[in-house]
Amino acid sequence: MALRNHPSETPDIAALKLRATSLRRHMLAMASGQGAGYIGQGLGMADVLAALYFHELRHDPGDVTWAERDRFLLSTGHYSIALWAALAEAGVLPVAELSTYGADDSRLDMSTLDTTPGVEVIGGSLGHGLGQGVGQALGLRLDKSPARVFVELSDGEMQEGATWEAAMSASSFRLDNLVALIDCNGIQADGKVVLDMEPVADKWRAFGWETQEIDGNDMAAVVGALKAARAAGGKPHAIVLRTLPGRGVPTLETREKAHFVRVDPGEWNDLIREFEKEAANG
Repeated sequence: MALRNHPSETPDIAALKLRATSLRRHMLAMASGQGAGYIGQGLGMADVLAALYFHELRHDPGDVTWAERDRFLLSTGHYSIALWAALAEAGVLPVAELSTYGADDSRLDMSTLDTTPGVEVIGGSLGHGLGQGVGQALGLRLDKSPARVFVELSDGEMQEGATWEAAMSASSFRLDNLVALIDCNGIQADGKVVLDMEPVADKWRAFGWETQEIDGNDMAAVVGALKAARAAGGKPHAIVLRTLPGRGVPTLETREKAHFVRVDPGEWNDLIREFEKEAANG
């Protein structure tokens, strides 16, 4: 399998699905090694990260200069388990280093660190990622750079007022080089999202964003939405992603509290076997 294909090429959906499966496998291994982790969100976002890093983002040194690379900002820093898996698959991090996830002195913390290769911003304190994305998109436009900025944020994070200040700014500045990837998985720290944020897509449209709403675990839909977001049009782009926490592991998919998962060591083996069975069945 090729490392990735360029956005201008026809996407290989089957290959991207295999990448997403590989990312999930890495995440389960990381969480089982530590005995805990933000695995629910990571499994839910695996399809999006696979589509980004192995099709959409222009980030390979052989294709673009450092200055012209596309930026991916993980605003929800505790989703780092998914980012580490993607960066390892993309060759930015050694795959062997994934086993250090969450360990003392590891570069692969349970939230993002700016000392880790491939990390554009620290996302530990929620509500700041989109604002940083607006600033980067403005800077790239002033530099007349073709690079784009992709910012992942969550439905729980939309409860932060700074998110909406950034959304208004992006619309006012007509930043069509900015894409917001909004993970709507319905959960936050203590269970369901506290505030009712629906209708999410209509809110972003009302703030002047070109908005799509898709199943974030449907690879073809994810790739199609990213393609549609390449159109300029003078507006920032929002993709509302309906994802399922724990995707690929039925036990975790039905877990009531999936924000931070702890299970007994023997149970991790059961979850991994369950995942492999699901993966084998397609």
